[in-house]
Amino acid sequence: QVQLVESGGGLVQAGDSLRLSCVASGRSFSSSTLGWLRQAPGKEREFVAAIRWFGGNTFYADSVKGRFTISRDYANNTMYLQMDSLKPEDTAVYYCAASGRALVQSPADYAYWGQGTQVTVSS
Repeated sequence: QVQLVESGGGLVQAGDSLRLSCVASGRSFSSSTLGWLRQAPGKEREFVAAIRWFGGNTFYADSVKGRFTISRDYANNTMYLQMDSLKPEDTAVYYCAASGRALVQSPADYAYWGQGTQVTVSS
């Protein structure tokens, strides 16, 4: 089992920045991909960004490329999502998730999930 706990969501204005954190614990996730996915009201859950825990390879959805940055901190078992130039369409519940596969995009490929943190961007 892998436990994931997100934090850092909130209400911001368009153009602002926000940083999400995800603390991972439990069985070894050293071979895992950790990812951020989001779900807006009335929409399906979608991929945002992913990072390999070892190696640090990253992958982004086109909609956030150049605005969001995913990173991880070994010492604190924490993954981050730095979100800059936020837009109203970024409003969603953001989930941290873990997969045993490499840089996957489909929510179905993620086996472990956090509880989610709300991000609301006003225009």
